[in-house]
Amino acid sequence: MFMKQLAIIGSTASGKSDLAFALAQHYNALILSIDSLSIYKEIDIASAKPSIEERLAVEHFGIDRLRPDENASVITFIDEYSRIHTKALNDNKNIIIVGGSSFYLKSMIEGLSKIPDYSQNTLQNAKQMLNDLTECHRLLSEIDPLTMQKIALSDPYRIEKMLLIYLETQMAPSEWFRNNPPKPIITACPILNLHVDREVLRERISMRTQKMAAKGLIDEVAALERHYGRIPNSMKAIGIIEVLEYLDAKISKDEMIERISTHTAQLAKRQQTFNAHQFNLTASGGSDALYEKAKAILK
Repeated sequence: MFMKQLAIIGSTASGKSDLAFALAQHYNALILSIDSLSIYKEIDIASAKPSIEERLAVEHFGIDRLRPDENASVITFIDEYSRIHTKALNDNKNIIIVGGSSFYLKSMIEGLSKIPDYSQNTLQNAKQMLNDLTECHRLLSEIDPLTMQKIALSDPYRIEKMLLIYLETQMAPSEWFRNNPPKPIITACPILNLHVDREVLRERISMRTQKMAAKGLIDEVAALERHYGRIPNSMKAIGIIEVLEYLDAKISKDEMIERISTHTAQLAKRQQTFNAHQFNLTASGGSDALYEKAKAILK
């Protein structure tokens, strides 16, 4: 059997996970979840990740791979794609990629430039220099002004990345990237965009938020805070920060639910805009239409 794959993108609460699950059951597929919260263990209700029953029925990748105090990145999902790709080839399965964090999907389709292997000396020098982030930004701006004008002083991760490249290669980062152009990780992957009317989506988001609260969202976030504190990136996600405000007695429970719904709807709008403009879509439409389109791809 020749392995086939496709990606289903869409805003949060659009029903893309349900569509992917239905297709996977009928068309011999594994599912790769590309979601910035489902990747974490212990964040179950806030992430609205697939149920245990669904994961037993169809093998999922990209779920419960990191602790909440670890940081997910595109490399995390590249590793997950490598795992699912190997499994699909070995077991004669198809692949369905699904998730709301479509920035990661875009990065894997466009590819990443090779990063040099850093020596211990480079790592030690960078660590010492990064104690003065302002000076690092100034130095890099002199070396590579075009690159650094896109990187804010408040972005220590990217400053560190550029500094490491420069220290290891003695090249301006832009020169390194020119000499090492990105190579796509995912190829030959039709992309289906699940579109839902905005008012319908708002109603779904409201209902889902109320269900999350009823299922124990507050207890889940309180347990996460006890174990991991508030510093990890995962603790700054929508659905978690509002609960923390409630636990601080800054807002009522009703206000908490309303804020989660509002912030989730705002996120959905941003996702819809991103998906419409950042991908070469194979098809865009409702669930039934995309199911038929996916059937033609996977069968």
